[in-house]
Amino acid sequence: MPPRPLAKINKIDPAELKMLKKRIDIAMVVIIVSATLLLTRLWYLQIYRGDEYAKLSEINRIRIQEIAAPRGNILDRTGQPIITNRPRFNVVWNREDAPNPDAVIKDLAKILNEDISVLLDRIRAATENPRYMPTRLKEDIDWETLVTIENKHLSLPGVRIEVMPSRDYLYGDFASHLVGYLGEISRAELSEKHYATYQSGDQVGKQGVEKIFEKYLKGEKGRNYLEVDVHGFEQRQMQLQDPYPGNDLHLTLDVDLQRTAEEAMAGKAGAVVVMEVNTGNLLVMSSNPPLHLQEFIGGISQTDWDRMLNDPLHPLLDKTIQGQYPPGSVFKIATALAAISEGIVTPDATYFCGGSLNFGNRRYGCWKKGGHGTVDFQRALIESCDVYFYSVGMRLGVDKIAKYANSLGLGKKTGIDLEHEKGGIIPSSAWKQQRYKEKWQDGETLSVAIGQGYVLTTPLQLCRMTAAVVNGGTLYRPQLVHSITAPDGKTLKTFSPVSEGKILGSAHSLALIKEALVGVVNSPGGTAKAVALPDVLIGGKTGTAQVVNLSHVAGMSEKSIPYKYRDHAWFTSFAPAENPEIAITVLVEHGQHGGSAAGPVAKAVFKRYFELKNGKPENPAEEPPPSPAMDEKGE
Repeated sequence: MPPRPLAKINKIDPAELKMLKKRIDIAMVVIIVSATLLLTRLWYLQIYRGDEYAKLSEINRIRIQEIAAPRGNILDRTGQPIITNRPRFNVVWNREDAPNPDAVIKDLAKILNEDISVLLDRIRAATENPRYMPTRLKEDIDWETLVTIENKHLSLPGVRIEVMPSRDYLYGDFASHLVGYLGEISRAELSEKHYATYQSGDQVGKQGVEKIFEKYLKGEKGRNYLEVDVHGFEQRQMQLQDPYPGNDLHLTLDVDLQRTAEEAMAGKAGAVVVMEVNTGNLLVMSSNPPLHLQEFIGGISQTDWDRMLNDPLHPLLDKTIQGQYPPGSVFKIATALAAISEGIVTPDATYFCGGSLNFGNRRYGCWKKGGHGTVDFQRALIESCDVYFYSVGMRLGVDKIAKYANSLGLGKKTGIDLEHEKGGIIPSSAWKQQRYKEKWQDGETLSVAIGQGYVLTTPLQLCRMTAAVVNGGTLYRPQLVHSITAPDGKTLKTFSPVSEGKILGSAHSLALIKEALVGVVNSPGGTAKAVALPDVLIGGKTGTAQVVNLSHVAGMSEKSIPYKYRDHAWFTSFAPAENPEIAITVLVEHGQHGGSAAGPVAKAVFKRYFELKNGKPENPAEEPPPSPAMDEKGE
């Protein structure tokens, strides 16, 4: 077929040509503008914000897993470890690695001996977290459970073992209320500013020095950098940054003395406080019954928590600072200081005690039913004569008693570095008017003068009072921590004694009281003769504090009185008398008599203190129990 001839353009329309050129120009402008915008966008993304997007890309490619840091150790004043760390094995669940979660959770519940609904609730609670973030199903599993899970790991996809540092309590429940415990951080805590660096699942101090000194103990987390694919699955480890341990906390406590006090209080409810009289350093802070710290590892069960809440011995209460009790005859130290300092009595002035004092239409009895006869200032304190202190209390008035009691640190918080400390009550006429809108009655002063009525104190307050009386009149703030050191041993912070001023009363007044307190333990008529040691001169004051009105137990023998109605037993003391070093205050709840219940506890601690000081062996032979107090009530 012959080729087709080319079409011949006979005529070019200028108007069409002009329109064509215009379209070409418009197209070129569009192309140039588009190219310019594209190049500008590429410059903006790759150059101007290139570093930022490179980092985002890395974040998508690299997953960072935080590694918990070991908490700092807690040691006693000699450097002896009290709490260290051990590995804790937790069972965690990773949703992205679990194609058939229902079957896996069902099998896992049997291994962990947990209700399947409990595990599912924990998984549902974590649904807002990223799929790659593990959910903790059970903490601190035992070795047998760990081995079972590891042997069956192929049939448990998504389940793995997480190893974390956990507290190792070297002495069991030693000083449990003081050291406190850890728990998983709550949602409320996560919203607080000082927990800004924490995340869900982290362990934080919940009580005691574990909480107060959290920022020093917690350490710095490590990081594990993992490469992941587009689906979020781990491919390889890229970098590992080890965690940095927390700082060590050196307490003022003495392990040997604390253990001695706890052993002496075994089976009793109450508190023991030991303080250095010239520094305020606390050597013992024991509250009984103790907390069972192992129950708090991994989270305490609701059953165990309810059991402690309903325990009539109140193990959740730190009785050293939160227990508020009438001090009974121990308070006579404050009344005596007020009376001698105000000139209400002189050392030689006497009162007659016939066993009771009538005031108004009421009879106020002395603990010694037959009476003490004629007593002076010294004998009144030594034998704890109630009638003597009724008499001087009436002459003093409640407001003067309150002034001296407040000066001794009673009726207010001590300022110790622990939470929820109670201040107690030292009543006055103004206090009653403010609280009850009632006028103070003179008869109420008699009860206050012997530490009853509205008076409430804590064991720590009474120990601090005793220290101030025998150290020459300086009131120290109680100290729990001696120093804080870094893991490399460098000292970061030290704590020096803090004086809160001088108490009221002259040196002569304090010397008279100190002499009488020595007589309480060492005189023939003293109420704490059983506390005396052969080589050390001890001074102290016994106390028996009524819990209920005597009419509730009238006619009952001591053994038949229900436990909750029995009197509290107190003993506050110091040694050596010639140059006091430590003060010891013991409270035995419902122990009935200070001399026979609280005194032996203090004696055991004194004995151990001076054995340690003199370099005697740690486990001396047991000595026979002390003889009963010399009188019928043992004050």
